[in-house]
Amino acid sequence: MAEMVNVAVDAMGGDNAPGEIVKGAVEAVNADKRIKVFLVGKQDAVEAELSIYQYDPAQVEVVHASEVIETAEPPVVAIRTKKDSSLVKCMKLVKEGTCDGMVTAGSTGATLVGGHLLVGRIKGVERSPLAPLIPTEKGICLLIDCGANVDARSSHLVQFAKMGSVYMESVVGVKNPTVGILNIGAEEEKGNALVKETFPLLKACKDINFIGSVEARDVTAGAADIVVCEAFVGNVLLKSIEGVGRTMIKMIKSGLMSSFKSKMGALLIKPALKKTLKAFDVEEYGGAPMLGLNGLVVKTHGSSKAVEIKNSVLQCIAFKEQKINEKIKARISPEE
Repeated sequence: MAEMVNVAVDAMGGDNAPGEIVKGAVEAVNADKRIKVFLVGKQDAVEAELSIYQYDPAQVEVVHASEVIETAEPPVVAIRTKKDSSLVKCMKLVKEGTCDGMVTAGSTGATLVGGHLLVGRIKGVERSPLAPLIPTEKGICLLIDCGANVDARSSHLVQFAKMGSVYMESVVGVKNPTVGILNIGAEEEKGNALVKETFPLLKACKDINFIGSVEARDVTAGAADIVVCEAFVGNVLLKSIEGVGRTMIKMIKSGLMSSFKSKMGALLIKPALKKTLKAFDVEEYGGAPMLGLNGLVVKTHGSSKAVEIKNSVLQCIAFKEQKINEKIKARISPEE
């Protein structure tokens, strides 16, 4: 029998908590018998949501937390003062080894601070990046970093490339994944000071498949399996992709409903169109893991619905079974 994967879920985090969070957690345990979810939050509210669904009680446990960290709160203060919050309690479950990982749609700032202060970094890891999978023409690519380190140094970006390579190889199954650095042109001499300093370091790495610069317009074309950048640029790129995707979907739907002929055509292409648009739905790929921590922390969108929570919980299975942290430890030596 396969070993259970224990996942703490912040039931009170995000715009749609606890309803969509609980729903997604239940869908995850119903989809895979290897998962046990610890729903952390206000017990009465969580149990009220659970009462709606059918699931194996052995796969779900409610952990009471009396406090909630709100998005607008100062992250460091919130983590230090709200010790009975759902977010802090999730992190403690990971820290103490009760859970293999955690998922939250709550405050990004508090998640990043808590990840470093409570869960802690793997020895030798200088910074822990957020690394979401984003859809491309060729499948998916890993964008690293998308929000954790806005003032990254070149040595951080090199480690991001190494950790991202481990993740893509072991979790996604991409052999010898290509690594590109996000830049404003393909030429090696282009870019800001950080990119110019990082480029030769990545080029000299023997344990990654570095292919050079990647322009933003080529990311969704699948120019590289892993796109490395500092968090400010990565976050802008990620939200631009999401915004354009939503706009395009709205425009396509509006166009198809604009006349009787287009409505007839829409009926014919609906199955193929639905399949294509689903491939470009970021919710289908789960949340962004914080790589390089002593335990798995997965951050999802604040507006996450059940499907993203479900997929975020399920991605914790591969992370544990493929021993990602052990592989990162082997790739990132303390001397670096």
